[in-house]
Amino acid sequence: MTEEKKPDNVVFNTKTKRYDASLKPYATSVGAPVISITDTTAWKNRSINKTNHKINAKYLELKAEYEKMISEFEYNRLIFSSEFSFEPVIGEVYHLYKRKEGNSFLSLIAPEQCNFKHIGSFYLNVDQTWEKVNEI
Repeated sequence: MTEEKKPDNVVFNTKTKRYDASLKPYATSVGAPVISITDTTAWKNRSINKTNHKINAKYLELKAEYEKMISEFEYNRLIFSSEFSFEPVIGEVYHLYKRKEGNSFLSLIAPEQCNFKHIGSFYLNVDQTWEKVNEI
């Protein structure tokens, strides 16, 4: 028995011996709606820009925090390597000076009462770390 050829707009599955036009994921007749691919370029670009902005903002935040931590480390290293002959009290402000010979020392004497080169004023925190005091 020979199989007769079906017209192009009729979808006949020779394996199952059934008409299966309604099961196809694509249009099977001339009158079917046009299948068009959704353009996702604009959405992708918006998403990329939002993601890049978010990551860049987080990076700048982490960078600022890192720079602050490094400056705190440097201040603490500078103070702990300086000379002082007293035990600093938590909660007090101390002043760091540099002598003409180049060595630094910590003092209670305010900068306006001293002739040494003033490096900065520092506050001793509860956790035994030094925090730079913003001077007016």
